[in-house]
Amino acid sequence: MRFRIQTDIFRRAIEATGHATSTNNLTPILENILIDAQFKRLVLTGNNLDMAIEYIVEKWVEVEVEGRFTISSKFLMSYVALVQDSEVTVELEKWGSLVFRTKSGETKFKGISADKFPTIPPIPTLTPIIVSAPDIKTAIEKTLFSTADGNLRPMLAGIYIKWTGNALVFASTDSFRLSEFRVETENSGFSTPIILPEKTANELKWLISDETKQIEIYTHESQILIIIGSTRLTSRLLSGKFPEYEGFFPREFQSKSTVMRSELINALKQANLISRQNNYNTRIRSRHEWSIDISTGDTEVGASSISIAGSVEWQEDTIWVNSEYLLQALSVIREDYVSFEYKNPLSPIVIRGVAGENEKQQYRHLIMPLKV
Repeated sequence: MRFRIQTDIFRRAIEATGHATSTNNLTPILENILIDAQFKRLVLTGNNLDMAIEYIVEKWVEVEVEGRFTISSKFLMSYVALVQDSEVTVELEKWGSLVFRTKSGETKFKGISADKFPTIPPIPTLTPIIVSAPDIKTAIEKTLFSTADGNLRPMLAGIYIKWTGNALVFASTDSFRLSEFRVETENSGFSTPIILPEKTANELKWLISDETKQIEIYTHESQILIIIGSTRLTSRLLSGKFPEYEGFFPREFQSKSTVMRSELINALKQANLISRQNNYNTRIRSRHEWSIDISTGDTEVGASSISIAGSVEWQEDTIWVNSEYLLQALSVIREDYVSFEYKNPLSPIVIRGVAGENEKQQYRHLIMPLKV
């Protein structure tokens, strides 16, 4: 194997595929990236058995001798980060080492034969599901943080995706909070709902750049293939039934408060300096005097009380929430103002952005109150 490639292209391919390598020392080859020099193209692959990322390079590479070999992803990422020359020549020696040559130097590193590198399950690519890349990225950002720990609730350790009516719906929950994002679309192609693993969703968000307009999605049995430009992301889907969550959102409310998002975030962060000593238990009192009071009560280290301006509709009330959960929800809302609604202090609290610019997108987040 021997090829020449531009350093920045090589670096980009290594960064992408390195995210799918494993840190399991019991299977060393899963820590490696497969380098496959083919006729007129180079394919790099990382595969940890749950997820695989392939990066295909067809420009700015010249393959002189075809071949396949695997080498440590940690070494590759460290090496290309330091190379300042514009081009790298990579050659496989007979005794199992890759030699990296540039104008300024040469580095040799041992690897493992590609014979034992795991293959990626084939997924038919006959009928693609074409989805807006910005919509997918936004959906992941607004739902990823409320997925559950996979060791405790496997079917909740991902983002639930379904197509209903004229909207593509994304949802996630860890039983204490629930996120739902809807975006209008003419036809998504998702005939059956899927649950995308949290790690896969996180990598997909990272792979979508600002220049990416659309992505292609293919599903087959328990596998999914997502094509993002030159990158192919293959992953298993989570099994199990995602809960019928729509009924968790209350249909009627008796108290509604609207506040400026930035002021609420600032007040909660101040309260957290004290409430962190008490599992972030924070009290929010809505008053008709255009005031929202945020306090911690007395803790071992002190107490905190902050008032911010806000409007209150219907009745005044007081709720206790986990302020860290509330801050995470507020961090993904982009509107200047937010509202939180609830029926009574022990009922679920629904947070939404107010007067959003994008009418095709709808986001709502539910937090269970604390019983104090």
